[in-house]
Amino acid sequence: MTETAAPADAWVDLGAVTAPSGVLVLCMAGWIDHWPEVGRPLSERAREAATHGGGHLYGPEGTDSRPEAWTCEAIAVPAAADRVLPVRARTSPSPFDGEPTVSVLEVDLGLPRPEGRGPEPVLLGDLPVDRCGMVLGDARALDSFVGLGGPSLDGLADLTYWGRHEEEAHAEFGGERIPQTSWGDGPYGRLDLPLAEAEAMAERLEAWLDAGPGKGLVWSVEPHTHLYRLQRAGWPRPLLDGLIDLAGCRVLGLGWDAGDHSVRHHAERAGGGVFPATLEAHAGTTVLRWTIPPWSDDDEE
Repeated sequence: MTETAAPADAWVDLGAVTAPSGVLVLCMAGWIDHWPEVGRPLSERAREAATHGGGHLYGPEGTDSRPEAWTCEAIAVPAAADRVLPVRARTSPSPFDGEPTVSVLEVDLGLPRPEGRGPEPVLLGDLPVDRCGMVLGDARALDSFVGLGGPSLDGLADLTYWGRHEEEAHAEFGGERIPQTSWGDGPYGRLDLPLAEAEAMAERLEAWLDAGPGKGLVWSVEPHTHLYRLQRAGWPRPLLDGLIDLAGCRVLGLGWDAGDHSVRHHAERAGGGVFPATLEAHAGTTVLRWTIPPWSDDDEE
């Protein structure tokens, strides 16, 4: 059941994550399992950055270049290992549909302000809004993250279909409406099918389309990876945020409406769409903040 959206320009509690390794990472969801391709495992690089108070991880390890577009990026910080870490977000209206979207992501790291560090925010780096969403979680746990193109974790998959001929397809193949976002009816489909059964149904949809209605239907088979489980957990939530268990840790995924991402963030780093991550003091503790300024008319210029 879809939850009621919070008013724009309000703080929303997103739950809490855990970081038993003592290192917390905010990273781009679509690239998490690509870190071994650009150097050491994410957890090793994140632990090293955390020993220096936190930092921005990116690109091929051992280079001095700036982050490249469309590749791995993350912010790593030290965090309390023995408690839950509350997460909240401040919202602002989306320029796409006026619905609330994230303008500040904040996580309480459960640690006091480091000695010798003044009250000013400490800039760690900047991150783009990944079209696949963002993930906040324990560095060591994220080494086992299964993302885009990965195998199903439980042998199951979800099949959805939508488009011009969706009603005719529904009459032929059945299924239920799947409310994948906080608005609209969502596509038709079936959840939690054995992977082979979902793939066979997709083949039958394709054969039926070729033999009859022709073009005008789109379908998708989504194996149950960690990335997909996070996205599915966020379906009923206005900010598309969802929590799952990963390697014994509580991990948060944060999605963006496709329309909002297209209007504001589609070029990501390639178009200069990056936003600062800072360490700041708040109510006697240290927080990690990622700030995405609200849209203004000047942004269109």
